[in-house]
Amino acid sequence: MTRTQLTRAFEHRSFTVGAVLTSMLILAALLSFVWTPWSPYDIDVPNKLKGPGDGHWLGTDSIGRDVASLLLVGARNSIVVGVIAVGIGLIVGTALGLLASARRGWIEETIMRLADFSFAFPAILSAIMMTAVFGPGIVNSIIAIGIHNIPTFARVTRASANATWSREFITAARACGKGPWRITIEHVLPNILSVLIVQATIQFALAILAEAALSYLGLGTQPPQPSWGRMLSEAQTLLFQAPMLAVYPGMAIALAVLGLNLLGDGLRDLLDPRLARKR
Repeated sequence: MTRTQLTRAFEHRSFTVGAVLTSMLILAALLSFVWTPWSPYDIDVPNKLKGPGDGHWLGTDSIGRDVASLLLVGARNSIVVGVIAVGIGLIVGTALGLLASARRGWIEETIMRLADFSFAFPAILSAIMMTAVFGPGIVNSIIAIGIHNIPTFARVTRASANATWSREFITAARACGKGPWRITIEHVLPNILSVLIVQATIQFALAILAEAALSYLGLGTQPPQPSWGRMLSEAQTLLFQAPMLAVYPGMAIALAVLGLNLLGDGLRDLLDPRLARKR
């Protein structure tokens, strides 16, 4: 990235705020691998529901676990779910979208109709159905969220690839004797990468929300692994006694999703030359 591009990026408010919030999320997750104020698995019932103090920066929960440590490790689990689930959707969905765009005809129609059918089932409902059949757990949550991401990436890839196939340089590549697969890899895919990056950022935020919702319902990350969604679920019965137990994970989810959405919005403006010229 050139100095001009860096300057333009940091002058973009959405990108800057999103990058800061997303960096904080990643740093919190990385920090949890090497250090937490207390062990998130240690139970100290005599010191339950304590406010900030005595080494507990944000206090303790209903069974005496350190809230700050739970938030740090919960960030790690959210990122793991988001990265793998988005990776599944990105790899499989992009491949299907490129196939549909390159082959057209009945192949394209079949892939797109399957994608339309899958959109009839909301992400959370699909994940609940899958975890109800195969059992709760972080692995099944990742698979369920990843499968729901596939048609989204397939449709975005196919639409962007179709627009690229109509460009003049594709006609020139055909005139040089290049086949559809070579054109797809060498010309189409590089030209739609920016669109896929922006979409991946947005789906990352949705994956974090989906994981939190599943954990809230008891179908996602299982004890003793910390999860922001389960922290909210455990705090709902203590809203009048210890309201901050719900505020902390709620703010963590909100800031993570806000940061990723702002980052995606900024990347869209910066990576799209037409939008960049308008700014």
